[in-house]
Amino acid sequence: MGKVLERDLVELGIRIPRPLGHGPSRFIPEKETIQVGNEDATMHALFADSFAALGRLDNVTLVMVFHPQYLESFLKTQHYLLQMDGPLPLHYRHYIGIMAAARHQCSYLVNLHVNDFLHVGGDPKWLNGLENAPQKLQNLGELNKMLAHRPWLITKEHIEQLLKTEENSWSLAELIHAVVLLTHYHSLASFTFGCGISPEIDCEGGHTFRPPSVSNYCMCDITNGYHGVDEIHASPTGSITSAESVCEVEALMEKMKQLQECRDEEEASQEEMATRFEREKRESMFVCSSEDEESAPARDVSRHFEDTSYGYKDFSRHGMHVPTFRVQDYSWEDHGYSLVNRLYPDVGQLLDEKFHIAYNLTYNTMAMHKDVDTSMLRRAIWNYIHCMFGIRYDDYDYGEINQLLDRSFKVYIKTVVCTPEKTTKRMYDSFWRQFEHSEKVHVNLLLVEARMQAELLYALRAITRYMT
Repeated sequence: MGKVLERDLVELGIRIPRPLGHGPSRFIPEKETIQVGNEDATMHALFADSFAALGRLDNVTLVMVFHPQYLESFLKTQHYLLQMDGPLPLHYRHYIGIMAAARHQCSYLVNLHVNDFLHVGGDPKWLNGLENAPQKLQNLGELNKMLAHRPWLITKEHIEQLLKTEENSWSLAELIHAVVLLTHYHSLASFTFGCGISPEIDCEGGHTFRPPSVSNYCMCDITNGYHGVDEIHASPTGSITSAESVCEVEALMEKMKQLQECRDEEEASQEEMATRFEREKRESMFVCSSEDEESAPARDVSRHFEDTSYGYKDFSRHGMHVPTFRVQDYSWEDHGYSLVNRLYPDVGQLLDEKFHIAYNLTYNTMAMHKDVDTSMLRRAIWNYIHCMFGIRYDDYDYGEINQLLDRSFKVYIKTVVCTPEKTTKRMYDSFWRQFEHSEKVHVNLLLVEARMQAELLYALRAITRYMT
């Protein structure tokens, strides 16, 4: 009956859209995701919450639901930032989301918020380019690009320019709201690219009007590392045997055991710990993918921000020196949390809860192994991300990072965190080859929250310095 109706519509000249992808992610086979209709009661409630808040069940939710505890916190925080009482009007919130997502050429998030922006009464003219938005939002462009690509450059002078620009000035509360939104969407762009989120069928890039054929993909899929149906069902390990992948898991667990024994036996001096941090920070500059190349952003996205050539740069390029940011001097727990909560009530608490859930989330499993303490591995991932941003924990031995994170994993982490638009399926497949997709999504939650906290630390420290 369906095929007959479809044929009739075609004969009438009506074009029928077909989904371009298969499932919510280009990286995860559809059969291995949580299928709507097969979810448990907790997941069903989360789906209902997501649908009520967004008016749709989006693919980010369908991938994030691998980890219901985190998804609940994420949805609650995002709902508060976008829809509850706050310093900024609703259309400003969605426009800032567009500005933030556009910095990483994330057309998926840009398109979602263009629709939301118009739905809450936003002026369509603003969507023709940032130069058509109010000067107040244009002034936010500089902070947006630094937060997204080089947050260590933010100073109290940048904050002062935003707060003291006469009729276009921001209040402190408005600025905190804007900073949280910018960091939220920079990080969500990382998740979107890191997990290969596909556009929904009703979104731009989520459908085609071509009839199904053997070559059921297009050039845009190829440039994003997706090569059609066959690739989805191909072995993610390529020529690597299952036995070799198992050996990788065993070797990682053995390293964790040895490092724990070394911890128990001796502790490195403060001088040695500082040296190891500087060495890891320096080495992180040389971690890059063979696929790492500059690409010009599409016009439909780039119009939402200025200075399209401005991107991530490693600390010491061109002889530039960036001082180490010591968490002992300014931390989220002791400084950032209270500042956010004071100026934007309840948001500090929501963010703190989300950070803690991501950092502490564990099912005590590693691939096929159960009853495993993964805290050492989770801390290495979190601290490596902060290390890339120059952030140092005095009580952490950075020598552990090289023991626990191999090169392919470091390439994936750095790409997803710093230049997420360059993430490919090959990168996703090449690390932790014997691990479950849910575990790789878990990694992405750590990347999202560690990145967001790093950006917030630099922005909030600058705001604190301005205030004092």
